[in-house]
Amino acid sequence: MADQPGSRSGEVLSMAAKRPIRVLLLDDREENLILRSAILRQNGYEVLTSSSIEEAQKQLPEIDIAVLDYHLGVGKFGTDVAESLRRERPQVPIIILSATLERKFGGIADMHLLKGYSSVDDLLSALRHFEAKKRGKPVVVDARDFYYSRISMAMGDDAVLEVLDRDGAWQYVNEYFAALFEKKRDWFVGRNMFETFPELGEDWQEIIRTVADTRETYIDRSFRGIANLPRKSSRYVWNVLAFPLKLHDDRNGVALSARVIERKRT
Repeated sequence: MADQPGSRSGEVLSMAAKRPIRVLLLDDREENLILRSAILRQNGYEVLTSSSIEEAQKQLPEIDIAVLDYHLGVGKFGTDVAESLRRERPQVPIIILSATLERKFGGIADMHLLKGYSSVDDLLSALRHFEAKKRGKPVVVDARDFYYSRISMAMGDDAVLEVLDRDGAWQYVNEYFAALFEKKRDWFVGRNMFETFPELGEDWQEIIRTVADTRETYIDRSFRGIANLPRKSSRYVWNVLAFPLKLHDDRNGVALSARVIERKRT
């Protein structure tokens, strides 16, 4: 029986949609290629590896996404491959991995991950984002959460972290803070801290506004802690720090952190 008109092209498109995404990994260190390729294959990706610019250039026609190490030895950079790929196949997403953040990456890479701060999960998340985009699925990238999660990672898992605008509206809270109140992190975002916890009072409102406006840092030396955070005993107190930062939308904001300390008995 003859194929119905259009059925063959539909079958080709369906097969293409099911084909694993081909990821090019460029890195001059063999151990990095082995580790990253193993992780990506475990997550369903087809991986093409290259240890040199020349080798990577030959594989550009075959790939769906490129993950390029920035520094490839003396005088050699992954951005050379990125520039070629952007000229030849502008629709292919590019992820740059580097130890430093440079503004010039913005004109070439679709995403830039910082070594030492960006985890394997960050790379997989970036790949899933681009994969979904390639397959025509709607994609929402939460740049705010990614930005603030870097700060949270640096603070550690045992510290409260709240990011607020000058009026006290939460922009981000970490898992530790949310767990104290048995809520999801998303519950807090957009709500106002002082309306949610009126016991904080005008003193804390003034502290948050002052830190945001003057760009000064506030350290609580009273051992009173923050009124809304729980205390297990008289020796169980919060060491509080509020420091200024630029929010994801370039407004002045405040990172409010607190870590439990126990005072010695006098």
